[in-house]
Amino acid sequence: MSVAVLALMALAVAVAAFVQGATGVGFALIVAPVVGLVEPSLLPVFLLVLMIPLNLYIAGRERGSLDRAGAGWIIAGRFAGTFGGLWVLVAVPVGQLNLLVGGSTVLAAVVTLLAPKFTPGRGAFLAAGAITGVTETATGVGGPPLALVYQHRPAAVLRSTVAVCFIAGEVISLAVLLITGKVGADQLWPAAVLLPALALGAGLSRFVHHRLDGRLMRLLVQLFAIVSGVALLFAG
Repeated sequence: MSVAVLALMALAVAVAAFVQGATGVGFALIVAPVVGLVEPSLLPVFLLVLMIPLNLYIAGRERGSLDRAGAGWIIAGRFAGTFGGLWVLVAVPVGQLNLLVGGSTVLAAVVTLLAPKFTPGRGAFLAAGAITGVTETATGVGGPPLALVYQHRPAAVLRSTVAVCFIAGEVISLAVLLITGKVGADQLWPAAVLLPALALGAGLSRFVHHRLDGRLMRLLVQLFAIVSGVALLFAG
């Protein structure tokens, strides 16, 4: 991997960590298309590894706003969806991963943008968790279903609850991928190298997360995701 590729990935990771630290979503939507274009073999392990410390930081910072009941139902659905994501990962050839990541990114962003306001119940939480389990295990992208069910709740509730759900889901996905031989050193060392970029973006987010216009930031993330996802589809 060249220095230029590492630098591009570091920039994407820092920006994405800032965005997710400020709004609660966006890391995978920003990083996955970039990594998919330059080093698709790193997905999804690279994303899952980096998102664990990021979400631990966000969850700890806003632990007082956690929706415990909603998080419990989402995590239950997330566990079930993990095995569907593993099947997708096994069934889809590495050469077609760009198409999968690009398509799931665009679809998730469009759905999140167009979804009407609603009050989620147990079924919505379970469904969001299951869908996230499939998409995050297969591609590393899992935020939009969770953002969808919490998009009309206070920003602190979205950030803290989504972060806790991510932590549980990422640990589950990595464990399953490790057991099935889908985790390699070539996916882990780039994540370790880019931890300082992650820390920089996450640290900067604490200066703005309490006063940033979350709706505007989420809109910008979704629009970026659509553009980068489309680029990834054409690259595939």
